[in-house]
Amino acid sequence: MAPQRFHEQFDHIQRSMPGVPLAMGPDEDAHFLYERGVVLARDGEEALLVEDAVRAHFTATPGLFPEHVRPAGPRTNRGGVTRIRVGDPDGGEDTVPHALRALREAEGRGGRRLVGRNHVVHIAVNACPGDEPVPVARTEAANPAPAHGGRHPDRPVRVLVVDNGLVHDHRSYPLLARTTGDAQLNETDGDGLLHQYVGHGTFIAGILAALAPEATLTVSGLLNDAGAVLESEFGTKLFEAVDRDGWPDVISLSAGTPTDGTEGLIGLDAFMRELRSRRTLLVAAAGNNGGDTPFWPAAYAALPEYADCVLSVGALRADGNTEACFSNHGPWVRVYAPGERLTSALTGFDTPVPYLYQHSTYDACRFGFGYACTCQFPRHTGVLSEGRESTGGKPDQVMFDGLAQWSGTSFATPVAAGLVAARLTARRDRAPRTAAARLLAETAGRAEVRGAHVPALRPPTWRPVPLATPAVPA
Repeated sequence: MAPQRFHEQFDHIQRSMPGVPLAMGPDEDAHFLYERGVVLARDGEEALLVEDAVRAHFTATPGLFPEHVRPAGPRTNRGGVTRIRVGDPDGGEDTVPHALRALREAEGRGGRRLVGRNHVVHIAVNACPGDEPVPVARTEAANPAPAHGGRHPDRPVRVLVVDNGLVHDHRSYPLLARTTGDAQLNETDGDGLLHQYVGHGTFIAGILAALAPEATLTVSGLLNDAGAVLESEFGTKLFEAVDRDGWPDVISLSAGTPTDGTEGLIGLDAFMRELRSRRTLLVAAAGNNGGDTPFWPAAYAALPEYADCVLSVGALRADGNTEACFSNHGPWVRVYAPGERLTSALTGFDTPVPYLYQHSTYDACRFGFGYACTCQFPRHTGVLSEGRESTGGKPDQVMFDGLAQWSGTSFATPVAAGLVAARLTARRDRAPRTAAARLLAETAGRAEVRGAHVPALRPPTWRPVPLATPAVPA
């Protein structure tokens, strides 16, 4: 039986959120994660309207509990949303789908969507990156390789990476000597093994530092150790991240979620409205579900009111010619960049650290592609897959000594963000959104994605990786 990666990751993320019961949706399909027994509404009149509608329907709709309507704690927050209980999350069948159907009439009266699930926003993902990291010897060069620094502007270009923080010894990697930010929490377990996703923010920062060496990089630890955060907290935490040092020129965000709608995330409405009034460019990963379902917040790039302030990024495969098998695609993806088998820092160089693979590789590409993709190579058995499938295999362990190869739209995103930051540094154009538009118009090449020719950014210092020789652990 093939590994069930989404289900494996569901269990992993659930363990990272104790006390928050999660479900997979929509209905019987597993495309996204959300909090059981809770819906979200915008603060104020809309939340009151939803609460009234819940009361009006609970007697006719199985599972709706009026005593859980009013949220605990403050009724308002910086993110602009109210959590509304629509049932007992531990009471058997999840009540959220019933509640959403019951509230459609109220939404019709309100003239727009009033209520939604409390999604889990997570590292950009089929609940995980395109693969797991592969060790690379210290003697190997970063890919993309470091670019030559441009001019030194009077005001340094500032890039904020929203992720899970930096490993404790990140400064031992020369490119990250000046990078600041939150510390990655709980890097290893009781046996000294790296936790899954440790180094995700560090890897992204290494790519940015290589492509935009003069930029000032800050890594926020907004996401938890499993790379996840509830939608109800996401907007507030983004505000906290940009408030700390002021709004940056560029935000690099490699997390998001699909939904069952086309209007974005209620929990991000307040932040996105504020973003529109700023000069900041949000560069966001398109996600690794291998489909065309919009992945938010990257998919805001397709909405006219956000088209100039959001750049959505898909991933090219290792040779740079077409999309990587895992990359989401569709008209809402604005540009593609190398995102398969890139090389950057996963850990610092102080002490080698062991890692136990969490997911088993597949016998064939899980998305139906025919090249030697990361679904299949390098071969390994993972502890989460083994625990679910009980095949008797022994999970594989490797040692990280600084550098790694890793794949995902998570890492194509800092490639695009780094090129925008480098352009801002090298030129006197100080408008990040204008710089991104001109970068696409003047320097983007083309790649073939699902039969269409789409814009592609390939850094001059990036090296294609031959598809016929998949990476092997060092």
